[in-house]
Amino acid sequence: MNARRRSDVRTETIIKATLDLAREVGYAKLSIEAVAARACVGKDTIYRRWSSKAMLFLDAVLTSSSPSLEHRDTGDIMADLREVMVQAVDLLARPPWGPLYRDLIGEAQHNPEVAAALNERFIQPQTADTLARFRTAQEQGRLAPDFDLDLAFEILSGPLYYRLLITQQPMTPAYLDRVLHAVFVGMEPRPQP
Repeated sequence: MNARRRSDVRTETIIKATLDLAREVGYAKLSIEAVAARACVGKDTIYRRWSSKAMLFLDAVLTSSSPSLEHRDTGDIMADLREVMVQAVDLLARPPWGPLYRDLIGEAQHNPEVAAALNERFIQPQTADTLARFRTAQEQGRLAPDFDLDLAFEILSGPLYYRLLITQQPMTPAYLDRVLHAVFVGMEPRPQP
């Protein structure tokens, strides 16, 4: 086995050990020492790849669990958004992605390096995909030409994060339908006088 392949295998082993331990003990109790022991590597091997426990955890969560939530264009913007939102809610409602993602969001609140990396690797791509779908619908006349698409994205995301992180109430398809209906009433094109 060549050195590059050996390094890739070692990285995969460390990622798996990190995820396994995080699921067992939670992020707060996760340690580099425990990961190194589980992966049968030295701490220096981990620190050569990741600057901290937080960055190791972020990489582990995003490389192993990160869903692909790309919007289709069926011609029905509300249905396309609903499809992706249902997929996201389904992932967030159950282990392993939901609890791991909540821990990652928690760490990002006080760790600027994690916040920046999470934003760059997960939040920005999801945002860009949604905004692209909005722009297409707007260009097709399915959304009001003057509606603030960035604001629409934030309005749609807010209730999901509120339930995920604050109230921990279930995010059901019926709830998503209520959110979409409330937002789309404002985004629909209005008859021109």
